[in-house]
Amino acid sequence: MKTERLEALREVTLLTEKLSTLQIEYWQEYSNINTWGFKAVLLMFIIPLVVLYFTIDRENILLLGFYGLNIHVWFSYINIASVKQGFIEYPYELIPFIPGNLSLDAALIPVLYMLVYQWTIKHRKNFYIYSFALTVILAFAFKPFLAIVNLIVLNEGTNYVHIFIAYCIIFLLSRIITVIFLKMQRNPSIPNN
Repeated sequence: MKTERLEALREVTLLTEKLSTLQIEYWQEYSNINTWGFKAVLLMFIIPLVVLYFTIDRENILLLGFYGLNIHVWFSYINIASVKQGFIEYPYELIPFIPGNLSLDAALIPVLYMLVYQWTIKHRKNFYIYSFALTVILAFAFKPFLAIVNLIVLNEGTNYVHIFIAYCIIFLLSRIITVIFLKMQRNPSIPNN
């Protein structure tokens, strides 16, 4: 049994290496730095980070950064799983060996949610309503636009409702985790059992 398991694992490793080689070859041929798609994806990475640098509330930077990191992590997990299962494809990528879309996962989407969170704190507005509104815009306007310009391809019956549900789960889970950490920060003593 141990030998069969190791042989199966070796086969998975070999196929993973082959897939990585194919991804790099695809990137070099169709998604390299000379393509319009690469430049668009690069801008979706750089611009949000520059905007965030100049607009983030420095007094709440750790809170907003923690929330944004949560968005990034959960979005990346769901996005990577979606790509690996063939539900979503990204024809243009910044880095060929990182699955998903680094621009969306690490910059644009987290920054948008961070700025909404910051705005709701500053103006004492309902976080959930405005995050929900952003989610509607992202799922039913932004993602269809990305599909029209061929920056995303939906497969296997995936649709914008699925994306909407995933985004709702992501922002709610990120908010719950952030609130839990805020409560632990305000009450640092561990209760005795």
